[in-house]
Amino acid sequence: MRRALYHLVLVQAVISGALSFAHLHDLAQAAGQTGWKAWAYPVSVDLLMVAAWRRLRAQRSWLAWCWFLIALVASLGANIATAGFLDMNDPPALLRLGVAGWPALAFLGGTLLAHAPEPPVDQTDAPSESAASDLDVERAPAPTSEPEPAAVTAAVDPPALPAADPAPTDPAAAMPVPPALVAHARKLADDHHARTGHPIDGETLRARLGVPAPMAAAIAAQLT
Repeated sequence: MRRALYHLVLVQAVISGALSFAHLHDLAQAAGQTGWKAWAYPVSVDLLMVAAWRRLRAQRSWLAWCWFLIALVASLGANIATAGFLDMNDPPALLRLGVAGWPALAFLGGTLLAHAPEPPVDQTDAPSESAASDLDVERAPAPTSEPEPAAVTAAVDPPALPAADPAPTDPAAAMPVPPALVAHARKLADDHHARTGHPIDGETLRARLGVPAPMAAAIAAQLT
């Protein structure tokens, strides 16, 4: 049932469009526009109406309503004028003036509709690129410290030997660094060496990458 109704509406739209098209053509021809110019008028009116309707669906603005009503009046006026209300053999001067000035009016309307500002897009929920990069840095796993070996105590009478101190670990070396960040830092270091002739220092590397000092030290350790 719905599909049959859709086809009926489509047939009705084609018939109505063809009749309106023919009325606009007859009116333009009666106003002194002959040949291809008379056929171009209905195309101009229908295109302006479609452009205004599409703008109305995207944004309900007074500009879209204005040009939609102008195109609707032009189409409806042609349908009424060709129904015997005007002498098509001797149209009034005002009608000739309107038909002659329609191309400039339609061009102005289409240009204004095409260059009308789009509705603002709410971007409050979209995180910025800098915030996303800071979030990635903050999500880097914290360095894990190795447990100190327990002191070995003897079960016999002699005193137990003191436990050996664990080998000092470098927090910068233990901090995990994404390989992509290391590769980017290596490019920055090579560029700095090519421009200055000196290897990049830790403070400059930290400033170029925008990362905390411990992570910059860990990256510098992997670059050596």
